[in-house]
Amino acid sequence: MIREGAITRRSFVKTVAGGLAATALPLRAAAKLNVGIGTYSYHNLSMDEMIVQLNALQVEEIEMSRGEFMLMNHPAEEMFRSTRSKLDRAAIRCASYYTATIKEDQDLEKAVRFARLLGSSNVTGDATGSILNRIDRRFTHEQLTFGIHNHYFKGEKFAYESPEDVLSALAGLSKTVGATADVGHFASCGHDPVDAVRKLGARLMLVHLKDIQAVDGEVNVLLGKGISKISAVMQELHRQDFAGLVAVEYEKEGDVNEDMRRDVEFARKLA
Repeated sequence: MIREGAITRRSFVKTVAGGLAATALPLRAAAKLNVGIGTYSYHNLSMDEMIVQLNALQVEEIEMSRGEFMLMNHPAEEMFRSTRSKLDRAAIRCASYYTATIKEDQDLEKAVRFARLLGSSNVTGDATGSILNRIDRRFTHEQLTFGIHNHYFKGEKFAYESPEDVLSALAGLSKTVGATADVGHFASCGHDPVDAVRKLGARLMLVHLKDIQAVDGEVNVLLGKGISKISAVMQELHRQDFAGLVAVEYEKEGDVNEDMRRDVEFARKLA
């Protein structure tokens, strides 16, 4: 994801019944993971062109993470209304809205308003400090959830680099606030993505499925070709019975249509 001042982005639980009665039931295949798209992947396309690609891939759920929708770019409400109309016509649900940084109460109110306009039930961002308590109260009242997003920035220390950083911020907050785990950024920061997803499991809202070429770098590669342990991450999500959106992300300039097709195909095979 991108943050303020950056030009490009460096941007519920199943219950299992026990007892003898359960043993008499036929075995069922485990539920499929919900694979969708993080739309920053298509930041080089127009909205209409992106929707064509999403329909071609038969994508039903997305996180809206294109730069023009982020708070620091001061988006107008009409863009959210028109986008919602287009997504509805294309039968695509915007499950989550990526705001980038929420700094103050005005940002918080806009995040709620924009999420509502998109029909999103979750907001992803990287708020820090006391604003998290206000997000918790406001989002609980609005029956929305908020996922703290981890980042990697080369040569800089960011507030949320490790799963422990995220868990520390979540301490004392209600279950309204959780984590949007970017496995690529965890890998870039030198953390084991599988371990990170396991540690955050009880608070996971969303997962950004991204593969990275090497530690301390941000070069994206096709899923399964880098160090993000994508197959093992998906196995861990299955173990958790994770029901949230697993959003495929691929950050690259230029034409990414074929790469995205291959990434979505790869993720669905593991879902």
